[in-house]
Amino acid sequence: MNNIVNIVKKELYEMSAEPVLKTNTIRKISAKIYHSFDDKEINTIFNLCEQLLECHNWELGVIAYDWAFRVRKQYTQKNFLTFESWLLKYVSGWGDCDDFCTHAFAELLIQYPELYERAFIWTSNKEFWVRRASAVILIPAISQGNYVSFDPLKIADALMKDEHDLVKKGFGWMLKIYSIKEKQIVYDYLLKNKEIMPRTAFRYALEKMDKVDREILMDK
Repeated sequence: MNNIVNIVKKELYEMSAEPVLKTNTIRKISAKIYHSFDDKEINTIFNLCEQLLECHNWELGVIAYDWAFRVRKQYTQKNFLTFESWLLKYVSGWGDCDDFCTHAFAELLIQYPELYERAFIWTSNKEFWVRRASAVILIPAISQGNYVSFDPLKIADALMKDEHDLVKKGFGWMLKIYSIKEKQIVYDYLLKNKEIMPRTAFRYALEKMDKVDREILMDK
């Protein structure tokens, strides 16, 4: 496994007949290689992930984050530092952010909800994808109804004045998913903040509301 980058690139090259490799195709390659490993101990896998991530290549990143998710049964709280370092060092856009933070990293926080407070710090990071991560990482837990350990509105408040469009979309997306579980809470929040909330985030957040509520919120 010392030449893991070459092994993965070879597998990807053999699929290069496709004009653009789709994520599902990459994940199939990822699964094939992962299942060939004899040693699936978490530190071994994380070391391989890091080798792939150091290439700063999208396809290799998809595989790295997939392998990190596959060893989720071995997660401990200490893995937060590793994952946070990957977020800060290797993620460089919204696609990487969402892939990593709605799968492997989100699963870690679901298992250890006491870690959510540490993610709040990201709301003031200079990089937009890290700020976006503070919101999207909550989405899987919210979808599962597993949000007693954090307040999604606290993140929304912190990102309310963010000027980056993808951050606005990120916390708007989070609020949209939250509205499925807590319609009245999100409705009241949107009504309260409609004059100051970025329109991009606002429109994302109310997508799952019924027609009447949407019209009231949009003043139609």
